[in-house]
Amino acid sequence: MNATTTTPVRVSATDALGTIGAENVHVVDQLRDTSAGTLDAAAERLQRAERVFVLGAGRSGLALKMTAMRLMHLGLDVHVVGEVTAPAITRGDVLLVASGSGTTGAIVRAAEMAATVGVGIVALTTDGGSPLARLAEVTVVIPAAAKQDHGGPLSEQYSGGLFEQSVLLVGDALFHTLWKASGATAEELWPRHANLE
Repeated sequence: MNATTTTPVRVSATDALGTIGAENVHVVDQLRDTSAGTLDAAAERLQRAERVFVLGAGRSGLALKMTAMRLMHLGLDVHVVGEVTAPAITRGDVLLVASGSGTTGAIVRAAEMAATVGVGIVALTTDGGSPLARLAEVTVVIPAAAKQDHGGPLSEQYSGGLFEQSVLLVGDALFHTLWKASGATAEELWPRHANLE
């Protein structure tokens, strides 16, 4: 039997939603106050890319796949690392990568390889001093709890939930910035939406 047991706490789904929403608002407010220039630099770097490759592990990777879809709707040449149709990454491309800790082995190794061929790296992480951040041309430091920060002051959520939600929000903000800068209407983007569903 586990020596460290806790007493169950009854939390309604509505209360949980309020907690999650409040934590996300707090992250957004901090990013707006401290990272506005960095977010704009990330958007500008994506805009200049010949192709965009996205990479993240687990739920962070799933959030970046949503960003990849939006960037594709915008008309960018986008690839998800690890998909069988993803080509080789080369100079002129950008790797958009997420790792809460900035130390995830496979993610850091991929970024190292990308850096050796002269690829621009845009990193989303909670640790601006991490190996991933040191490889990046642009690092967006997300003020959220890292995956192993259980019960810390930054989030009540389980195992990196706030970071992963923030990756989605930052990805949508980058897309929205590029979309508005393009002058394209939603109707002009819509034909790129998948029609084999």
